[in-house]
Amino acid sequence: MRPKHLAIELSKLDPHPCESVELEQYATEGDLAAYWMLGVDQLDDVEGKHIVDLAAGNGILGLATLIIGAAHVTLVEADDQAVMAAETNIQRTTSRHQGTVSLIHAKIGTDEVVIDRPVDLVVMNPPWGVQTARADRPLLEYAFSLGAKAVHVLHSAKARHVEALAKDHGYEAEIMLETQFRLPPTYAHHSKGKAATEVRCWRFHLPGDAKLIEDEIEEA
Repeated sequence: MRPKHLAIELSKLDPHPCESVELEQYATEGDLAAYWMLGVDQLDDVEGKHIVDLAAGNGILGLATLIIGAAHVTLVEADDQAVMAAETNIQRTTSRHQGTVSLIHAKIGTDEVVIDRPVDLVVMNPPWGVQTARADRPLLEYAFSLGAKAVHVLHSAKARHVEALAKDHGYEAEIMLETQFRLPPTYAHHSKGKAATEVRCWRFHLPGDAKLIEDEIEEA
């Protein structure tokens, strides 16, 4: 599948409501989600796999993997409005594509989250800890605890703790993608009509399973 075609599919999803400053809700745009998830597929082959999407929002990342060919997707999201959007998007996506989806309405680090089947891959765009310090850590620690072959994380390029945290949990790191992440004026504290920040799409993998070299880092 071409990124353009997947992006068109994702554009049909109900958008992320992005109403919670505390949860640092910044929606992943369809073009970036499509390009990134197809890259995940190239490296880790999502077909037939169980994919977990943490801080899933409207489900765009997890549902992208379902469209590509994942057998089952588990979405975990804390926000009530985002969960409602995800429920609608699950119905829409599963009516057109094979595979099944589970939705867990819970806040990682506060609520108990039980995933009752082995996890192949984790994908996530967690809060970055800008508004609330260390807000990303419970999600990252939970992701690394699931025993997945690889954990794919979109995070601020300024973050210095993510790689170290992964190492503490037995994962090695490589950067798949560096790009601009657009920040629309969702919240009142934004002074600019549009803003952007540098982000990295990390692939954290088990030792000996590196797929990239530094010269292969892509820019979107």
